[in-house]
Amino acid sequence: MTRLFALCLLLFPFAAQAQLPDFTDLVDKQGPAVVNVSTTQTTKGIPGMPNIPEDDPMFEFFKRFMPPNAPREQQTRSQGSGFFISGDGYILTNAHVVDGAEEITVKMIDKREMKAKVIGFDKRTDVALIKIDAQNLPKVNMGDPNKLRVGEWVVAIGSPFGFENSVTAGIVSAKGRSLPQENFVPFIQTDVAINPGNSGGPLFNLNGEVVGINSQIYSRTGGYMGVAFAIPIDVAMDIANQLKTSGKVTRGRIGVVIQEVTKELAESFGLPKPQGALVNSVEKGGPADRAGIEASDVLLRFDGKPVTASGDLPRLVGSTRPGTKAQVQVWRKGQLKDLSVTVAELQDDKGAQKPGRKAIPEASKRHGMSLSDLTAEQRREVGTAGGVFVEDAQGPAAKAGLRQGDIILSIGSQEVKSVEQFNQLVGQIEKGKTVALLVRRGESQIFITMKLDGNN
Repeated sequence: MTRLFALCLLLFPFAAQAQLPDFTDLVDKQGPAVVNVSTTQTTKGIPGMPNIPEDDPMFEFFKRFMPPNAPREQQTRSQGSGFFISGDGYILTNAHVVDGAEEITVKMIDKREMKAKVIGFDKRTDVALIKIDAQNLPKVNMGDPNKLRVGEWVVAIGSPFGFENSVTAGIVSAKGRSLPQENFVPFIQTDVAINPGNSGGPLFNLNGEVVGINSQIYSRTGGYMGVAFAIPIDVAMDIANQLKTSGKVTRGRIGVVIQEVTKELAESFGLPKPQGALVNSVEKGGPADRAGIEASDVLLRFDGKPVTASGDLPRLVGSTRPGTKAQVQVWRKGQLKDLSVTVAELQDDKGAQKPGRKAIPEASKRHGMSLSDLTAEQRREVGTAGGVFVEDAQGPAAKAGLRQGDIILSIGSQEVKSVEQFNQLVGQIEKGKTVALLVRRGESQIFITMKLDGNN
């Protein structure tokens, strides 16, 4: 057996050199700067009873099965992680860890426990800054997440399920991930074991530098499944600095709704390759509208930085100071165009009511679509000067994703005013070609690509 092993080393010398990294020094030096964050909240409702309003008739029904004089409120506790970014007690963690907390307790590696106060938090990026009253505390070293490489080893320290100062390791799986409803963070994806309680803890590179804050996991069970996401530390520190100086976060906006440029959309707009952010609607009177940006424009660069994917634009605009004049490069009707837009400040979202719509008879059927003109009343309801109503969608139209009730506003960059005009425009397009239809659906707009067949 010994001779066989020696022979393997001669034939495969790299096997003797291959070693896993040693994380011990990293943990010894950086571990003391990581803390456990526990919170206490008061929640309303009778324990064990469904969350039903007291004026609902079913409330009295379920109340019969509850113990008499059951408390109407209960205290709940939750746990997360955090880390010192300065020696005077400032701690970074996740916003969802401290949101709604009435009391926050920070426990250090030396078993000291101290109450913390919230300096501020930002739900859009899930970053929170809290502070304890102490000095000469251990703090982490900051790294540059832009220098991270996919496949690089990374280490997480946190409190999964309350097990304090637990260390897990893995590699960077991807960079710049965009997640649904998370437009302002280019997440770092890792396969580091992250579980409930790790939230808010640091992600280290092998130099012992923090490159991210562990924030989310993808899971079908609630536990680790090999896909975790961390907020890049440069994004988190920018938020923390704003919270520390002003108590709030200021972001830029230009007033556009965008979508990803697919291969089919790139082909229909004449783009050499799928890239940029496709504008499917422009806020009337907003910064983009005043700058001359139009629906069907593809934004390729913003303030000198490339917009490779649609998810890049919200981050670039959001990190731009309101009042800044930014140069924008757009692709319009097969040509590049440079525009200048003055960035405004992003305000809190406001709800909007959805207008009702009425179907119009005498529809025109083409490519699986039954279309009809909008009445003046319908145009007022949806706030558009043109468009045609989709009465029914079958065949190629249904396959492309069109639905009954959609309103087609344009073909490519050509605005549609009537069914007759729509038919004329489609008739001029070579069969088999892919067209981009700007569709109004509810309160949003989206480009849908459809390949034209030879059957009218």
